Amino acid sequence: MTFVLIVITAVVAGWTLVARRLEGRHVRAPMVLVLAGVVTGVFTQSQIAAALNSEIALRVVEVILAVLLFVDATELPGGRLFGRDPGSAARALLVALPLSLILTVALGTWLLPGLPLVVLLLIACIIVPTDFAPADLLVRDRRIPERVRSVLNVESGYNDGIVSPLFLFAVILAGSKSQARTPLEALATAVPFAVKALVVGILLGALVAWLMNAADRAGWMTEQSRRILALITPLLTYTTTVAVDGNGFVAAFVCGIAFRYVRQAPVRRHGASAPAASDFQLVEDTSSMMTMIMWFFFGNAVVLALSEGVEWPVLLLCAAALTVVRILPIALAFLGSRFSWRERLMVGALGPRGTTSIVFGLLAFNALPLGPYADTALDAMTLAVLGSVLLHGGGSMAMARLLAPPSPSPAPAAASAAQPLANTYARADGSPTA
Repeated sequence: MTFVLIVITAVVAGWTLVARRLEGRHVRAPMVLVLAGVVTGVFTQSQIAAALNSEIALRVVEVILAVLLFVDATELPGGRLFGRDPGSAARALLVALPLSLILTVALGTWLLPGLPLVVLLLIACIIVPTDFAPADLLVRDRRIPERVRSVLNVESGYNDGIVSPLFLFAVILAGSKSQARTPLEALATAVPFAVKALVVGILLGALVAWLMNAADRAGWMTEQSRRILALITPLLTYTTTVAVDGNGFVAAFVCGIAFRYVRQAPVRRHGASAPAASDFQLVEDTSSMMTMIMWFFFGNAVVLALSEGVEWPVLLLCAAALTVVRILPIALAFLGSRFSWRERLMVGALGPRGTTSIVFGLLAFNALPLGPYADTALDAMTLAVLGSVLLHGGGSMAMARLLAPPSPSPAPAAASAAQPLANTYARADGSPTA
């Protein structure tokens, strides 16, 4: 373990020294950490499974997911729950996402008939949620219409929080390493977990934000103390919820929503100045650091999965999840919307997988008994994320160019005296917007 920590810290330190130059060449931190994880995994291959399946790894992954869910929930574009276009975001999250999960499970029953339905549900929860870690340039690419980027950004921030209760239900239903449960027993366990999470998350998120606003008005806080409080909040929420036998992931996500809403209350009610963006800088930087650690362990998982061999049905299932199982539900969900067919295809095609899939995959591998079920869950995570890195990371710019709407052609010139004025109006109407 000491050797792994040395490698992670050394690689991250090296990346920080040349981050600007690497990012200028579209080489992001996840790619660097994956490469380091692969190289390290080659030399420690016999220890990877034990390290990923340890109690320490489980707790670390849980804390990382709690912080990531909190950060995602606090990033509310336009200050609204579903961003500037809540209707379109709701179509993606509340219609397309469930359809994708259902289609993935249905396809899995055909491709992997030997797996129980609950394991297929776990796999669906792992490979369906989107995350922009491997293709963060997409949300800033101006060739992609702004409303498409907005939907993709909101979806990637919220789908992990929506899927996490279903994921935890599937883990309970699949059983621990010693005991399986019936669906009713799993539901009876998951519902109280979720209720406690909602109560604790809302109360703590709102309370901490209210205290933060009051302390700000009294002038009792410093910039550093605000940043520390924003970082401590998801950790306090997660640990408190777990202590009362609640779902810490749901609590952290709900806490982030309540925290941001109450924190913004003075702006909505009294027109006061908005909270400084730097308040979230520490928790966002910590989240980025945790994400790097996950990508390193993903590199380890790649070595473990490929060394043991991957079955073609799992490969086919992951390929379908990245393409048709994603595009078809989006196309159905956006029927009757203002989105053109090209924009609907862009929303469906530009759905990368990243940190969320890695965390869920490692949690499933740790929770399931060692054997074919755990191995298949880890293989599915590895193939889905690896395929997304190639498809959405390396090929994201080509996909953006291919799917971007064509530039309007200028109006043809004519010889009449009134034509210059007509050309002026044609150029004004046909010029592309920024």
